[in-house]
Amino acid sequence: MTFFNEQPVTAADKTFFQMRKDIVEGEIESGAKLSETELSTKYAVSRAVVREAINRLESCNLVERRANVGARVVTLTPAGLVELYQVRESLEGMAARLAAKNMTDQEISDLNTLLSSHFQKVKSGESYYQEAGDVDFHYRIIQGSKNNHLISMLLDGIYHLVRMYRVQLGMTGPRITTAFDEHKHIVQAISNRDEELAEMLMRRHILYSKNSVEKKLKEH
Repeated sequence: MTFFNEQPVTAADKTFFQMRKDIVEGEIESGAKLSETELSTKYAVSRAVVREAINRLESCNLVERRANVGARVVTLTPAGLVELYQVRESLEGMAARLAAKNMTDQEISDLNTLLSSHFQKVKSGESYYQEAGDVDFHYRIIQGSKNNHLISMLLDGIYHLVRMYRVQLGMTGPRITTAFDEHKHIVQAISNRDEELAEMLMRRHILYSKNSVEKKLKEH
């Protein structure tokens, strides 16, 4: 699945999407030093293409540069998780509030349909839900906020870093079911156009997710 239906346009786009996927999924390890020479061989592209991809990965917070060290994949840490999720809780809470106000009836109906399809997958124990399905749920609510600055801050700014924590330390076991129930209540509040409740439930949902990932990170 290409995340958020992004279509690679150029070789540089393709390399960026592939590197981003490899970092998010841990194929390129957290904290790893990025060598343009090695990566250009790995992805069979020029060093200039790799350099552009690394710059773009830095702008979506997956790569950091340090003086005398060069570019590295970000390291997943408890402190980094807390900071990231504080921002996520606030921004996605606002997105849910705005979605309850601004989503069309058709978009809300589609969101309910999406949730029903997730229910079937959760019931049958498929793991699809915890990755693409969950991402799609949050993505639709963020888009439903209809606030372009907010959409950009979340989807371009922090979302892939959130995914990196969640894919590598993500939901398993009972958390999948409780997270689904939380999604259900959020959609109900949006369907009822209850802006305040939608925000409160989304913030609480993200806080619970943070606690779950933080526990895994400490065990890890």
